[in-house]
Amino acid sequence: MILAAGDGSRYTGSTHKLLVPLAGEPLVTHAIRAAAQAGLDHVLVVTGSVDLGAVLPPGVEEVTNPRWAEGQATSLQAGVRRAGELGCRAVVVGLGDQPFIAAIDWQRVAAADRTPLAAGAWDGHLGPPVRIAAECWPDLPAVGDAGARRLLANRHELVTEVPCVGRPDDIDTVEDLARWS
Repeated sequence: MILAAGDGSRYTGSTHKLLVPLAGEPLVTHAIRAAAQAGLDHVLVVTGSVDLGAVLPPGVEEVTNPRWAEGQATSLQAGVRRAGELGCRAVVVGLGDQPFIAAIDWQRVAAADRTPLAAGAWDGHLGPPVRIAAECWPDLPAVGDAGARRLLANRHELVTEVPCVGRPDDIDTVEDLARWS
């Protein structure tokens, strides 16, 4: 599941940040491609503030979050609800503005199922992609911008840290984009 519903308010460019070109493609397509190449059962993209339909490849399902302005937690809830409808026992969550997460990182986090939670690890810091088993879905926040971060922090004993090879950098500002273009 890729969370891509926010308005990208820190990005001051002339278009929504998820649609700005990075290496010749819209920024969000890098995250979508990595998730799709990981060979997961389903790839869901949670959208809201901007229409991403034109950049979603075949086989990727759009989940629209009409409550996106209430925070990332509502997007996570919308995606988890759809994953439940599909019969998924876990979700692996990433962010649409993180173009440098590798497909192998998605695979490794998805495979780390010894504990109910798993998170990508870079130099001791945890972040997306994050695997959340269905048994933990009720513990996810329903409002706000915390996403899975609070769950990982509060239930650290349930978290498997998965060393990742990609880069966890996200593109939040025009300056971020310039640094990576």
